[in-house]
Amino acid sequence: MPDLPTPQDATEAALFSECWDAVLAYADLCTSGSTAAAQLGREAFAHGMREVRAAEAGPVRGTGRRPARLPRIPLLLTAVRTTAAAWEEEGQGHKLDPDLRLWLNSDKAARYTGPPLQRPLALRGLRDLQQADAELLWLAEVEALPLSLVARRLGLDPASAGEELQQVRTLFRDRCHRNHLDTPMDAQCRSYARLLDAVTRAADADAPGDLSRHLATCVQCAEAAACLRLHGGGLPGALAGGVIGWGGLAYLERRRRAAEVRLGAGRPGSAGGTADDPEAGAQKTRVARNGLLVAAVLVSVLALGVTLLPSGGSGDGFEARGDADRQPVADPGPSLPDAPSLPPATSKPAGHASEGTKEPGKTGKPGESGGENRHTEPQGTSSPTEDRTEPKESKDPSCRVEYDLVNQWPDGFQAAVTVTTAEPLDSWRVSWSFRDGQQVGQMWDASVSQDGSRVTATAADYNKSVAAGGDLSFGFLASWRGRNTPPYDFELNGRACAKSS
Repeated sequence: MPDLPTPQDATEAALFSECWDAVLAYADLCTSGSTAAAQLGREAFAHGMREVRAAEAGPVRGTGRRPARLPRIPLLLTAVRTTAAAWEEEGQGHKLDPDLRLWLNSDKAARYTGPPLQRPLALRGLRDLQQADAELLWLAEVEALPLSLVARRLGLDPASAGEELQQVRTLFRDRCHRNHLDTPMDAQCRSYARLLDAVTRAADADAPGDLSRHLATCVQCAEAAACLRLHGGGLPGALAGGVIGWGGLAYLERRRRAAEVRLGAGRPGSAGGTADDPEAGAQKTRVARNGLLVAAVLVSVLALGVTLLPSGGSGDGFEARGDADRQPVADPGPSLPDAPSLPPATSKPAGHASEGTKEPGKTGKPGESGGENRHTEPQGTSSPTEDRTEPKESKDPSCRVEYDLVNQWPDGFQAAVTVTTAEPLDSWRVSWSFRDGQQVGQMWDASVSQDGSRVTATAADYNKSVAAGGDLSFGFLASWRGRNTPPYDFELNGRACAKSS
């Protein structure tokens, strides 16, 4: 008769199950195939587990405190990125995604290992939280788990989990605000610090024109805006982009999809409520319309992993901030046992692309910020290769579309699409055509397919329903060459949409 598993075995298996899926999801984004993804994931998992156990072994000598570290999952995701960098140095870069290799071999990756005060604000803010609080924030915001499940995992009372999450979100904002003020910045950025804090606190506050213009060009302050603005649904992206770095938004979308599959195509729990709170979930995932402040926040989320502020030196230098007057909201769980032997990955977890295909986010990354904030209407005729003609607008359209060019750089751009529907929708599909050969590489709040010049965005499970007179919104990254004229021939579920004036 075989031996029955011990409680320690069960704990070890549970911890492995919770973390391995996330590790493999990010490793798959970083590699060129499923075999390489499994290998990268195994190496990174073993490396990350050694780091976790070392941190939990005892306090730092001479301080009486344990070293500050990230929650388990983001720590392991960081280990994936670090292991990928080691592969590149050791001549195994052919196994990695080409875009990741470019990122690793540029100065953009150095921000995550350079001077602590110049590292991404979200990374610093998360590490400053107590361990249990950081676990709660990451699981609810980035992993998209329902609060009821997060509460069970962390030993919280499900009835009060929403309130405690809100407290942790506020603590994270406070840490980020303090870190922003501690960051070396020029006089202009310093002069906007108080105003930025005030504007991002209020949900209905509009940024003055001079601040909006500053945020559109200053990566450092735009990053701060993304972390300080708790409303509007930008916090998950700020966390994923700032902590993981390359591929953060693509990882976030994969985790949302995986959560939906685990819940039987249900809605992942929102930051402000439970899975049964559709209004809170919709508020979290909708992309806000208009306003350069919101546009700059979205730009900053992308810039976290792809734009480097000048830095030099080395050393970790992180220490936990003092929170002696506050107990963590949950016990982070038992100390981790030795890592189990990892099985070879014969198939990918839900939400992963099969080998040879790419998820949104595998191509197209912004470089330096620049370009116009919004395109003007193109002059002249369409490209000779374009086989579609622009239809005349209906006198009484059932939908109206607004297309915003949020940011543009030499070979890519970021855009947002907002469609207002006159009729209620149970699901939606938005299509349009490009004139100049633009290729969409990554999309959030919708899934994307492209056939030649024609692009189709399909609703995610969490934002399918739209009330009459309501809006649906999504954003994307794309590449361009030569010209980047705005798209045309927008359709909602096969019906032509008029352009918003």
